[in-house]
Amino acid sequence: MADLLVRRIQVCLNGGRPAADHPGIPVTQAQLAVAAQDAVAAGADAVHLHPRGATGQESLAYADVAAAVSAVRSACPHTPIGVTTGLWITDGDASARLGLIRSWLAGDPAGLPDYASVNLSEPGFDDLTGLLHEAGVAVEAGVWSIADADRLARSRHAQEVLRILVEVIDLPADTCEAEADAILARLRAYALRPPVLLHGENASAWPLISRAGRLGLATRIGFEDALTGPGGDPVRDNADLVRAALALLSR
Repeated sequence: MADLLVRRIQVCLNGGRPAADHPGIPVTQAQLAVAAQDAVAAGADAVHLHPRGATGQESLAYADVAAAVSAVRSACPHTPIGVTTGLWITDGDASARLGLIRSWLAGDPAGLPDYASVNLSEPGFDDLTGLLHEAGVAVEAGVWSIADADRLARSRHAQEVLRILVEVIDLPADTCEAEADAILARLRAYALRPPVLLHGENASAWPLISRAGRLGLATRIGFEDALTGPGGDPVRDNADLVRAALALLSR
């Protein structure tokens, strides 16, 4: 799966943020396509997005996923595209989520993403990962804590995931690096083969991009993770965030 590797930076276009959070957040398929194309032109080498339904809410339904993925793939035909499988989208119902992902098997494979993120902190990691692999979709393992690192090591898919996303999302800037280092140390102790991508969210986003650069790890940025630049400066779009992140990584 070398073509799906994130070598420097993945762009996370929208997350679950509503359009009201920033005028540049893409929601529709057309907006996602433009945002992805601009971010890739700015230097992103992979895309992560949260598909939306007709009401603008996050969706795992095949039709919504395929519409978003197909639009972005048309705009960025040589760029790997991933989606979320966040359990919050089905209001915490793991069975409902599994059913929606199972419906992907009946859809046109051309509408499926290249990979999907699955969080270890949510129930059903092994079952969901197995189903995604059956559909031909690679898996990013979302590790948010040391406990998640332990869960991944116990998983039957631990050595099969595309990469491990170390995500430190609810800590302030002055403690997030220590937490990230502790998670990374636990993963190293297990000698897991998949590559690691390190990133944060909100206050931890920019410090962990810098940390990823110092450690030689891939990272990510986009409106899912940050609404402003590294100094709190305003940005126009995802492409601006990618350029700012690459500037940090090059220092």
